[in-house]
Amino acid sequence: MDNEVYAFALKNTLDEIQKICPEIKNAFVFTKNRELIARDEDTPEKTITRAVNAFEEMLEKAQAIGGVEDVTIEGVNGRLNISQLDEIYLVTVTSKQADLDYVNTVTHVIVPTILRLLEKFSPAPLKKNPPTPDMEPEEPSVERDEEREMEKHEDQLEPKEKSETILPETPVNQLLVEDLKGLLAPSDTVRIDSNIIQEWNDLYEDRTIEEADVETFGGKSTRCKVKPIKESKLNGQGKIQIPSKVQLTLDVKKGELVRVKPAVE
Repeated sequence: MDNEVYAFALKNTLDEIQKICPEIKNAFVFTKNRELIARDEDTPEKTITRAVNAFEEMLEKAQAIGGVEDVTIEGVNGRLNISQLDEIYLVTVTSKQADLDYVNTVTHVIVPTILRLLEKFSPAPLKKNPPTPDMEPEEPSVERDEEREMEKHEDQLEPKEKSETILPETPVNQLLVEDLKGLLAPSDTVRIDSNIIQEWNDLYEDRTIEEADVETFGGKSTRCKVKPIKESKLNGQGKIQIPSKVQLTLDVKKGELVRVKPAVE
């Protein structure tokens, strides 16, 4: 299903939940990669940032005990609840006087129902293993056996050449490290000049480059998802935006050079 349609459906769902439960002051949905999918009109970015940052810290600590599915944070003026629903997280902010049992009942019924409906109407390519059509067994044929013998004989006389796809030499770009920060910035994604990504896609015409290998001059390397730099002022300056977790993995910091090349097999 188109991402815009998916986000639109979830936003309408959040609006309906707030109509049913006026105690819900704010509501929004984000993915496991910390990417915002939908939010109600009254939720400011400051609220989203605080909620996600607090949840990310708790999630890292909770991994040691098997993860976390539902979190409630008590505040001075209200409560913040984060619930995992399939592949997304639903966040609601309520007043301290709100009936949490009622709020949880509504959110844990309506949102999963909408998600199941969206999944039901998703296009067929999302299914990994399409059923194999039933084939009726062919009856043995003398003529077919003769044709197979002739083809086998011809193959022995004139062996077919196997075509092999030869990939171009992988280009390597040296880029200057910049910090990647911002609202819900994914921790497994780096951003580089859009022109470099376009050059890679032009070089490998039958492929879309979605990952890149980042290597330091000290020999450390890691594979990350790659996307274009959003800030126009940084384009064309030979820079790469790297989140803090990847910087720790590579043991690099802002201002250092790294090698970057497209991930192709």
